[in-house]
Amino acid sequence: MPSVSEFFESLPARVDPSRIAGMNNTYAFDIEGAGAWTVAIADGTITVTDGTGDADCTFSASEESFQKIVAGEQNPTTAYMTGKLKIKGDMGAAMKLQKLF
Repeated sequence: MPSVSEFFESLPARVDPSRIAGMNNTYAFDIEGAGAWTVAIADGTITVTDGTGDADCTFSASEESFQKIVAGEQNPTTAYMTGKLKIKGDMGAAMKLQKLF
Protein backbone atom coordinates (compact mmCIF):
# COMPACT_ATOMS: atom_id res chain seq x y z
CA MET A 1 0.00 0.00 0.00
CA PRO A 2 1.49 3.37 -0.93
CA SER A 3 2.12 5.89 1.83
CA VAL A 4 -0.20 8.88 2.14
CA SER A 5 2.48 11.20 0.72
CA GLU A 6 2.99 8.83 -2.26
CA PHE A 7 -0.77 8.85 -2.82
CA PHE A 8 -0.83 12.65 -3.08
CA GLU A 9 2.39 12.87 -5.14
CA SER A 10 1.03 10.44 -7.75
CA LEU A 11 -2.57 11.74 -7.76
CA PRO A 12 -2.29 14.08 -10.78
CA ALA A 13 -0.87 11.26 -12.94
CA ARG A 14 -3.55 8.75 -11.88
CA VAL A 15 -6.72 10.77 -12.50
CA ASP A 16 -8.22 10.78 -15.98
CA PRO A 17 -8.67 14.47 -16.94
CA SER A 18 -12.01 13.70 -18.58
CA ARG A 19 -13.42 12.64 -15.18
CA ILE A 20 -12.73 16.07 -13.68
CA ALA A 21 -13.46 18.29 -16.69
CA GLY A 22 -15.56 21.24 -15.56
CA MET A 23 -14.67 20.78 -11.88
CA ASN A 24 -13.19 23.81 -10.14
CA ASN A 25 -12.71 23.02 -6.47
CA THR A 26 -9.97 23.08 -3.88
CA TYR A 27 -9.69 20.45 -1.17
CA ALA A 28 -7.52 20.37 1.94
CA PHE A 29 -6.51 17.06 3.51
CA ASP A 30 -5.25 16.99 7.08
CA ILE A 31 -4.08 13.43 7.67
CA GLU A 32 -3.08 12.80 11.27
CA GLY A 33 0.35 11.22 11.47
CA ALA A 34 1.12 11.75 7.77
CA GLY A 35 0.86 15.46 6.90
CA ALA A 36 -1.36 17.92 5.12
CA TRP A 37 -1.97 18.60 1.43
CA THR A 38 -4.09 20.87 -0.73
CA VAL A 39 -5.52 19.47 -3.96
CA ALA A 40 -6.71 22.07 -6.47
CA ILE A 41 -8.84 20.89 -9.39
CA ALA A 42 -9.28 23.30 -12.28
CA ASP A 43 -11.17 21.98 -15.31
CA GLY A 44 -9.24 18.78 -15.95
CA THR A 45 -5.99 19.56 -14.14
CA ILE A 46 -4.91 18.69 -10.61
CA THR A 47 -2.30 20.54 -8.59
CA VAL A 48 -1.12 19.12 -5.27
CA THR A 49 0.74 21.29 -2.77
CA ASP A 50 2.05 20.59 0.73
CA GLY A 51 0.13 22.09 3.61
CA THR A 52 -3.45 23.24 3.86
CA GLY A 53 -4.53 26.56 2.46
CA ASP A 54 -7.79 28.14 1.48
CA ALA A 55 -10.12 25.32 0.40
CA ASP A 56 -13.77 24.72 -0.42
CA CYS A 57 -13.70 21.66 1.77
CA THR A 58 -11.35 20.17 4.39
CA PHE A 59 -11.05 16.46 5.13
CA SER A 60 -9.49 15.19 8.34
CA ALA A 61 -8.72 11.54 9.10
CA SER A 62 -6.13 9.34 10.72
CA GLU A 63 -3.45 7.91 8.46
CA GLU A 64 -4.92 4.41 8.90
CA SER A 65 -8.48 5.50 8.03
CA PHE A 66 -7.36 7.53 5.01
CA GLN A 67 -5.32 4.62 3.62
CA LYS A 68 -8.30 2.27 4.00
CA ILE A 69 -10.56 4.75 2.19
CA VAL A 70 -8.20 5.22 -0.78
CA ALA A 71 -7.55 1.46 -0.96
CA GLY A 72 -11.29 0.84 -1.24
CA GLU A 73 -11.39 -1.08 2.05
CA GLN A 74 -13.47 1.59 3.80
CA ASN A 75 -16.53 3.33 2.39
CA PRO A 76 -16.04 7.12 2.72
CA THR A 77 -19.69 7.68 3.70
CA THR A 78 -19.45 5.05 6.44
CA ALA A 79 -16.16 6.56 7.62
CA TYR A 80 -17.87 9.95 7.83
CA MET A 81 -20.92 8.56 9.67
CA THR A 82 -18.72 6.78 12.23
CA GLY A 83 -16.46 9.81 12.81
CA LYS A 84 -13.38 8.33 11.14
CA LEU A 85 -13.53 10.99 8.41
CA LYS A 86 -14.35 14.59 9.27
CA ILE A 87 -15.50 17.01 6.59
CA LYS A 88 -15.73 20.79 6.99
CA GLY A 89 -16.97 23.19 4.36
CA ASP A 90 -18.90 22.69 1.14
CA MET A 91 -20.57 19.27 1.21
CA GLY A 92 -21.51 19.58 -2.49
CA ALA A 93 -17.81 19.93 -3.30
CA ALA A 94 -17.05 16.98 -1.03
CA MET A 95 -19.48 14.77 -2.97
CA LYS A 96 -17.78 15.67 -6.28
CA LEU A 97 -14.51 14.29 -4.94
CA GLN A 98 -15.81 10.75 -5.49
CA LYS A 99 -14.92 11.27 -9.17
CA LEU A 100 -11.25 11.03 -8.22
CA PHE A 101 -11.47 7.54 -6.78
